[in-house]
Amino acid sequence: MTLLEDAKNGRITDEMRKVAREEGVTDEFVRRGMAAGHIVIPISPYRKVKVCGIGEGLRTKVNASVGTSSDIIDIDMEVEKVRQAERAGADTIMELSTGGDFAEIRRRVVEATPLSVGSVPLYQAFIEAARKDGAVVHMKEDDLFRITAEQAKLGTNFMAIHTGINRETMKRLKNQGRHGGLVSRGGAFMTAWMLHNEKENPLYSEFDYLVEILKEHEVTLSMGNGMRAGAIHDATDRAAIQELLINAELADQAHAAGVQVIVEGPGHVPIDEIEANVVLQKRVSNRKPFYMLGPIVTDIAPGYDDRVAAIGAAISSSHGADFICYVTPAEHLALPTPEEVYEGVISTRIAAHVGDMVKLKKRDADLEMGHARRALDWERQFQVAINPERAKAIRAERMPGDSDTCTMCGDYCAIKIVNRYFAF
Repeated sequence: MTLLEDAKNGRITDEMRKVAREEGVTDEFVRRGMAAGHIVIPISPYRKVKVCGIGEGLRTKVNASVGTSSDIIDIDMEVEKVRQAERAGADTIMELSTGGDFAEIRRRVVEATPLSVGSVPLYQAFIEAARKDGAVVHMKEDDLFRITAEQAKLGTNFMAIHTGINRETMKRLKNQGRHGGLVSRGGAFMTAWMLHNEKENPLYSEFDYLVEILKEHEVTLSMGNGMRAGAIHDATDRAAIQELLINAELADQAHAAGVQVIVEGPGHVPIDEIEANVVLQKRVSNRKPFYMLGPIVTDIAPGYDDRVAAIGAAISSSHGADFICYVTPAEHLALPTPEEVYEGVISTRIAAHVGDMVKLKKRDADLEMGHARRALDWERQFQVAINPERAKAIRAERMPGDSDTCTMCGDYCAIKIVNRYFAF
């Protein structure tokens, strides 16, 4: 029996209790949320996982993606990225390697962290076909399902699977066109395979079989977003909406079968369309947890895309997105370094917190920081800060003559001056 089936049958498990304690809600709130499909708790029968609840009424969670590329294959560096992501406070990891020994890389990543680890099985299936037979279009359908099971057995406990790319979706893409092209690797692989072989996407046509595999290995299904926009001028177009509608219908089928489900969202979205995307996703999916990829809100800031995505993430979280995939400063430019992974997680955690201030009305930490600043209590300020290490380092580099103040104001600290006359 899966964790979801436990919830549907009225059983409160240890995982549900842990999430309830961490989130400050009742056990029954978590159980009912899971039973309705509004909350997921990714677990694995193959390793002990740090429990993390994702969904409605819970804190917005942050994912950090790591993985090799065809140009840079350094497993030790990917393991260090995992460590830096965890140090920065990521809630989950996605291992998305496209180069090297896939099984060894995933084994090392899974062993390096207690966090839930996600993957995209079709990357491995298509790339292995290219290595063996010369092109991704020679991928064998059975390999998709075999590799999904193999990755699950390694302890991968949530997977982005591109079920919503089918012939109808491709018609919408062809008929409308794109300013920024197709930027999803999974979307590109599957589209090329379908066109070359003149076949339907097996992840769509054999969805029941896919669900059987995921259920057997207790994998949380993340409905992949292969038609996401890679330019803001393509946001909320017909292909993306068609894929969402298909994914929403399949998500209901998977949930009914006992598999936990997340629905993924778009990548590049201008600010004025974010709310519409979140509301639409929540409405058509029956309020499944929403995994927002960013979103990036302008296309002209390479080198600063962690900040660009943080703007979009804060807005999407405030409107109800539950799960945010981070973006690093290296997005669109290069494979990120461990340091850039750390920065990306911090930026996204700030954004998630800002969104939760609106969505969950949780502002206690900000109130505590206000009181600490009013009292010029520096240790308390560091304790409340999202990144205490950086705050301490900056202050230590430029210590003021008066230890109560900072070198921004020095002798003319407004708080210190007014505190002489007012007892707030």
